[in-house]
Amino acid sequence: MLDHDDLKWTASNLTDLNRRLQQVARYAEQAQQEELGNENLQRLTDETAQAAKISQAIFDRVTSRILAGSSRYRTARMPESANFRVTPSAGSAISLTQMMPVGEIAGAKGTEDLFAIRNPSGARGLVLVVDDEPEILVRAGAILEEEGYRVLVAKDGLEAVKIYEESSNEISLIILDFFLPVMDGDAVFDELKAINPEVRVVLSSGFAEQTKLGSMLARGLCGFIPKPYTGAKLLDQVRSIIAA
Repeated sequence: MLDHDDLKWTASNLTDLNRRLQQVARYAEQAQQEELGNENLQRLTDETAQAAKISQAIFDRVTSRILAGSSRYRTARMPESANFRVTPSAGSAISLTQMMPVGEIAGAKGTEDLFAIRNPSGARGLVLVVDDEPEILVRAGAILEEEGYRVLVAKDGLEAVKIYEESSNEISLIILDFFLPVMDGDAVFDELKAINPEVRVVLSSGFAEQTKLGSMLARGLCGFIPKPYTGAKLLDQVRSIIAA
């Protein structure tokens, strides 16, 4: 049946699948609001193809393990004369192992670098940036580092909550994307508030629903930065809130 590595592989790929499906939804929403250019249309096509590939890989992995477990069970319990036996073909098992080893599509990130502070000698506050887009983590982190802020980054809501649980006393502000894998920004915000009701969070998104944004502001959200944002807008928000 499914062992620990299988479960870790499945959870990691389900997270990646969820992220890609959210991106597909984003591009679809863009299509409703304005005509998609060739670049965005290609992104939508690529993300859909990748989501389908990951979904198929998860299905193949899980079903092959279930069938393998059924085969072992029946071999142990049934007499040799039994006419019925579920046995996956050796060829398909080998191809799955070769094509989809644990973590090949979406390896689970280790926790050893979750709490690595960038610019640890910075004289200003510690800012946690939460976003599933690597380029935004890099760009926002670099802007904040240049201004003397120390920076932590998280690529999804679960990582953000874990980091904040460990470092809530040090983190001055959180820049939180709304669309995230596993947990959307409003759910992450609730988890952060449960840890520290005084947590300071700025939401960052291009498509935040107005009702949810209003609800989060009523519950203590400190501000909102619409995407795409400039370095000046990011720094203005960070400075004003940390200085308050």
